[in-house]
Amino acid sequence: MRFEIFAKKMDEPMDDMCVVDSTQPEIGNEQPKITNSNPLLRPGSMVMMTITAEDYETFYWPKLERAINQLLTMTPGQYIPISYEQMYSCVYKCVCKQFSERLYQDLLQYMSSHLSSISVDLQNLVLSQTPSLFIEKFSFILNQYIQALGGIVPIFNYMNRFYVETKLKTDLNEELLKLFRTSVVDTHISFLLSLLEEANTQPFSVPPPTMSCLIKNLHSLNPAYAKMRPHLFSKFIPNIHPPTNVAELDKYVEETKLLQQEIHSLPGFDVCDSSSNRKRPNEEDVK
Repeated sequence: MRFEIFAKKMDEPMDDMCVVDSTQPEIGNEQPKITNSNPLLRPGSMVMMTITAEDYETFYWPKLERAINQLLTMTPGQYIPISYEQMYSCVYKCVCKQFSERLYQDLLQYMSSHLSSISVDLQNLVLSQTPSLFIEKFSFILNQYIQALGGIVPIFNYMNRFYVETKLKTDLNEELLKLFRTSVVDTHISFLLSLLEEANTQPFSVPPPTMSCLIKNLHSLNPAYAKMRPHLFSKFIPNIHPPTNVAELDKYVEETKLLQQEIHSLPGFDVCDSSSNRKRPNEEDVK
């Protein structure tokens, strides 16, 4: 929310500046001299500046790349002192100077490379046959990525508004989530869900908050994942199963019996003796 408020405030005075930036000075008017060589001044202070491909490659993109890397690799809940105003200014100038398409492609390529590396690390965990570690690592990676988007998307908000939404008819946040689904989740979802289903039969083998958060995040990424293990998802998300049908009442009764048998078979489960729950007689009842 803090990033979105900042991005909104930065956007408001910039829309008109892009128009000013595209105009040409009248013939005979003297060009204003630029005394500060740092191109990362506040937007609007250098409206007549130009950006070459070399400027973009050696200054603007490297600045953004370092910020993206910091956001992608920070621990969930951690704070990294990044100048969002400076990064937003970079994006603003690149968009105004016709580098929108290249900026978008560079961002996707960097994110794709990062996610490919993550997928390889997860595959190594699969080969090492450490189920609990795989679930813990996957949950951490997913939370880390979602947190990173909370900083990356606001930085590129100006590009999102004037290029991604306007020309590509999509949304940057959705495209980056889709990239995570195709690069990481879809590759490991079958194995992950089989581990989660097995862990669900062994109470506390995975901490309940971790299990709940992971299932909810997976469903948020793609509701279709619930169709692969509806029984598992229904324990944490409502309305996964279709509405009750009167014609299938016998089936529901049978499922209930099987569930009760499964619960009774769990280690440490004891059936309470009904005699122990009898009401103790009062003295008044004793004759």
